Amino acid sequence: MSLRIYNTLSRAVEDFSPLVPGQVRMYVCGMTIYDLCHIGHARMMMAFDVVQRWLKVSGYQVIYVRNITDIDDKIIKRAVERGITIRALTNEMIDAMHQDIGALNIEPPTLEPRATDYVPQMLDMISTLEKKGLAYRGSGGDMNYAVRKFPGYGKLSGKSLDELRAGERVAVLEGKEDPLDFVLWKSAKESEPEDAKWDSAALGHDYGLGRPGWHIECSAMSCQTLGETFDIHGGGADLQFPHHENEIAQSEGASGKPLARFWIHNGFVRVDNEKMSKSLGNFFTIRDVLQKYDAETVRFFIIRAHYRSALNYSDAHLDDARNSLKRLYTALHLAPPAAVAIDWLDPFAARFKAAMDEDFGTPEAVAVLFELAGEVNKTRSAERAGLLKSLGACLGLLQGEPSAYLQAGAGLDDAAIEQRINARADAKKARDFAAADRIRTELLDLGIVLKDSPTGTTWEVKS
Repeated sequence: MSLRIYNTLSRAVEDFSPLVPGQVRMYVCGMTIYDLCHIGHARMMMAFDVVQRWLKVSGYQVIYVRNITDIDDKIIKRAVERGITIRALTNEMIDAMHQDIGALNIEPPTLEPRATDYVPQMLDMISTLEKKGLAYRGSGGDMNYAVRKFPGYGKLSGKSLDELRAGERVAVLEGKEDPLDFVLWKSAKESEPEDAKWDSAALGHDYGLGRPGWHIECSAMSCQTLGETFDIHGGGADLQFPHHENEIAQSEGASGKPLARFWIHNGFVRVDNEKMSKSLGNFFTIRDVLQKYDAETVRFFIIRAHYRSALNYSDAHLDDARNSLKRLYTALHLAPPAAVAIDWLDPFAARFKAAMDEDFGTPEAVAVLFELAGEVNKTRSAERAGLLKSLGACLGLLQGEPSAYLQAGAGLDDAAIEQRINARADAKKARDFAAADRIRTELLDLGIVLKDSPTGTTWEVKS
């Protein structure tokens, strides 16, 4: 079975084959970097981490580009509030992002371009659009895109221009010819700091002092790093319209070629049936969550849901994820895994592959892991345990030391367990058998089984 991917552009699952045999070029819209990343951002980056990993497992060379937007109204506002330069703010937030997603075992992209490094390419694209009659200068000095002059506008969202116009809620800015038109180059305001302005004349253009609009950034960066047409473009479902629709209009309007063959969008994270977002104030930063739950539990919680589905965030769901992952690690603890290469003809491996090949079906793939763990529990086979660990690696899971994960899940390390064992021994010497039994029960509730012998007490993780 070949890889099949749901394509937002066609609204169907399609057989995937890259433009260049053996190589996949993928662009994903990354972070606007003015604050700490929240769990919704982690969901997006985790979704495409899984995509990247599975493409590599499938034998492809992957060129994965995930950009950083480091100039934006919110960035400017935050830098001014803190009294620091834009670069100082964005450097700080980029470092924090790398720390947080690194903790979740999210692999870095091949390239991570920053918008501010591609302003000349953005201006060149704006100039091309202007020459083709798709861009115009508004009365306020901004350069705008003329949406109605691009025949394919609306094909990603599946809506006509009239439907999009009826749903338009953004106020018409002065200088726009149509409410759907969007800005390509923002004319500088006197109130904005100097490091938020570029002199277009110094870069060979006559658009005045200003900065790029949000949408033009990704068009310029994707085409510059991957070419005018590439295999996969991805991002959160909230970017489908208008951001990705506008990217298509810009890139295809400039080149006359399709921008991306496959469009992939991950679902939202929801809290109490509302989308998690900073604007709603119902978000949890990755750092907030990692103070309460270990990183692999958080990763497992996100991965076991299909990337296109809504992900419901709650402590109860994370507790359940922790207990479920503990079952997989328990199997590896009971049967220390042998180092084995995956035989994709093995029935478990074949079903795992079939699940992942059907639009990166992680829920079904995770179900296979649990079935395999059940067999490991029965047979105590090091080879079966090795296959479990190797399949888990395809998802970035199960690579830790089983006893370490199980002890951490119990909230105890070796020293803490030994301390409780010594306290129990003291209680028995004092003939306080009720206290000794209470300590044994408390440890058992945490998954720690005590075994008494003439030479002392040992412990193991409960199977």
